[in-house]
Formats: sequence, structure tokens, C-alpha cells
Amino acid sequence: MKYQFPENFWWGSAASGPQTEGVYEDDGKGQNIWDYWYEQEPTKFFHQVGPEKTSRFYEKYKEDIQLMKETGHNSFRTSIQWSRLFPEGAGKVNQKAVDFYNAVINELIANDIEPFINLYHFDMPMALQEKGGWLNRETVEAYVVFAKTCFELFGDRVKKWFTHNEPVVPVEGGYLYQFHYPNVVDMKKAVQVGYHEVLASAKAIKVYHEMNQTGEIGIILNLTPSYPRDENNPEDVKAAAIADAIFNRSFLDSSVKGEFPQDLIELLRDIDHLPEIETGDLETIKENTVDLLGVNYYQPRRIKAKETTTKLAEGPMPDDYFDNYIMPGRKMNPYRGWEIYEKGIYDILTNLRENYGNIRCFISENGMGVEGEEDYINADGSIEDDYRIEFVKDHLAYVHQAIQEGSNVQGYHMWTCMDNWSWTNAYKNRYGFIAVDLEQEGKRTIKKSGRWFKEMTDQNGFNA
Repeated sequence: MKYQFPENFWWGSAASGPQTEGVYEDDGKGQNIWDYWYEQEPTKFFHQVGPEKTSRFYEKYKEDIQLMKETGHNSFRTSIQWSRLFPEGAGKVNQKAVDFYNAVINELIANDIEPFINLYHFDMPMALQEKGGWLNRETVEAYVVFAKTCFELFGDRVKKWFTHNEPVVPVEGGYLYQFHYPNVVDMKKAVQVGYHEVLASAKAIKVYHEMNQTGEIGIILNLTPSYPRDENNPEDVKAAAIADAIFNRSFLDSSVKGEFPQDLIELLRDIDHLPEIETGDLETIKENTVDLLGVNYYQPRRIKAKETTTKLAEGPMPDDYFDNYIMPGRKMNPYRGWEIYEKGIYDILTNLRENYGNIRCFISENGMGVEGEEDYINADGSIEDDYRIEFVKDHLAYVHQAIQEGSNVQGYHMWTCMDNWSWTNAYKNRYGFIAVDLEQEGKRTIKKSGRWFKEMTDQNGFNA
């Protein structure tokens, strides 16, 4: 079967500033929470590889953009590091950062690769975190200034903007499950953090539209379908709906519909965990919804009614309302510990078509992290990652089906272009179309999947 995609489909990959750029002497960048956490607890990071040792995009961007072209990109998403542009999170702009991001944007455009620019990718400036980070209302206003500055500096060329990448992750990682700094376990604080992220996004969208910029602005959400163990069991269905409200609809409904899910509001009211809201906030959120939605999809969430009695914390937690369910016979990525369920990407797109006005969207991340890829290396240094090619094909088949049924999906971006640093996991699992050798000054080598992606995008499709 031939899977042909629409003309002008966005093909490419996604990355982020903190995961690729690196840190250099005299680059003017301020410290963010990852720089600080690594400084304090380097053993938390796989092989003690920290954010200063990322894939060196700051110095290799020209080479890397040529490799993007060589691997069939017509678009590429990265982020502007808040702490690079504003070393203290607010105040004076770092001109070296302006020069760098201008150079990157210009180089992408010169190579017919459209820049998709995200503003916040988990990299809170430490100067703001010391004042509470997203817990502090002042951070929302500082973020809006950061966003407006980016629009002013780069908006003449950048026509695809995104306010946040996966805003639920700072909530989960930083304030519930302790895999991001500041490692707090407090659901009430988690709710306030999420609310401030939503408000910051809406305020940035408002500013963007008031500036009469000619592009569009959206948000990137990791949508993880919540499937009940038994669709005929009302308790399983109810538990899955609660998980969906907390982890998906909290940001999806507020970003696309301009309102929070009623079942989530009621749950939070019952435990006295509603966020602090100021006059006019809800109107701002209602009136400033996204133009475009990025969808990150990696795995499903499988849910059953609460059966365990173990408490994860002294206070309330999302897990008080459901248990995770391990489905027998599921297909797994053993390296990452994630289920591979290709149909999930179709179910997301169908849900957006049926329940969210068929909003214009694109797959903004999808990928397969593998540990020990050197086991698949050839004499020329390339990697035979047939498993990644199969993964992409199997997901794209479902994207194609969704398009045939009327989904307004505009493109597909892989995570990621070249192997990059992944928070505390560092380089444990490799995701890239291009291998990065940390022992050889970050030497790049295109993998088999990168060559295949070029052939596929040249044809704007593939044969099954």
C-alpha cells in the first residue's frame, strides 16, 4: 500500500535549546534550573553528563542544519532558552543570544527549512526559580516580557510560535513525582504551577495577536490517551476519565476551548486545591486560545479503578483516583520502559477532530529511544536502526488513516534530529536520526533512519 501525504506536509524533527546548545565560556547565558541541579547533584544524571555537555548546537548549528537538509527536513522545531536571552530571567537582554538565534533562524531559512520556535521547554531561569518559579505570579509577567521580546526580535522571520512544550511535565516532574527540579511533592502547588503556565500561555498569545504578527501561535502538548482496563466497567471508565482530565484535558481544554474541564474543577474543589485566580484571568484564557496545536505522542496510559491502598504522599495525589494497569501482551520499548501502541496517535487525532473543532495540528514529537545503539553500528560508523524506521512507518500509517478520515493534521516531526541530552537520563537512550559521538567532539553520523527519512520525504510518502 502507498501512503501518500498532503502537499506541503511539514516533515522534520524537534529539539530544544537546553538539550542541544551546550554552555560556553563568555556566551552570556544565565543559569537555569538544570544547570543548578547538575551543579548540586551531578550523580542524579546518567553517567554524570550535565547540560554543559549537550550536543553543541551552539557551535555546530551550520553543520547540523546541513544534516537536517540531508535527512529530508523542510521544518525544524527548537526553543529559545529563556536563561540565554535573559540571563536573570528579566531585565537586560544578552546580545550574544540575540546574535546566535538570529544566525540559526537565518541559516534554517536559507536552507529551505522553516523554523518552528518554542518559548518554554522546562528551562526556568534560576533567578526566577529562587523566587518560586511558576508558583510565583511574577514569573507569569516575566514570561510575557520574554515572549514579547522574542516576537519583536525574530517574528519578522519566524511564523510558527509555541508558548510551551509539554506544560504538564513541569507539574508532574517538579511538584508531584520528583523527576524535575525543585523535586517538591505537593499537589496544591502542582495545580498552581499548571494554572500559571496556562495563564502565561494565554497572555503571550494575546500579546502576539495584538502585535499583528503575520504568523500563528500555539502550544505543544504531550497527549497520552487514557484507556480503561475494561470499557464495560463503569469504575474503570470513571478512573480513566479522571486521569484524562488531570494529565490531558487540563491543558488541552484550556488551550483550545479556553476553559478548564468541569470534572477537574469539581475534583480540585472537593480537596480544596483550586488555584489562586485573579480578576480577569479566566476571560484572558477564554479569549486567547491557540491557532495551532502541536501533539507529542509516545505511549498510552492504561488505567483501572483504584485497588491499591498505598499512598504516594501525605497529601492528595492524582494517583488517589486510579491505578495504572499493565495490559497483558503489550508491545514494549524495553529500553525506555514504554508501551508502543501506534493506534494511540490515530485516537488522539480522531478526538481532536470530533471534540476540539478539528483544530489545525501536527505531530510535534514521536520517537523511539534506544540504549546501546552502538550494538547496531557498521564499519563506517552508521547505525542500522531498522527498529526506528519500523516505528515511524507504523505510526505514520495511522496518521495517514486519520487524514483520510478528515483530520486537520499538517505535519510530522520526530524526536529528534540528532541524539541529544535528555534531562537526568542524559544520553542513556538515543532518539536521533543522527548519531552523536561524545568521545569525538560530538561527531555526527547519519543513521539508516535518517537516510530513509530523506527518501520518504522526497516522495512525500512511503510504500508499506
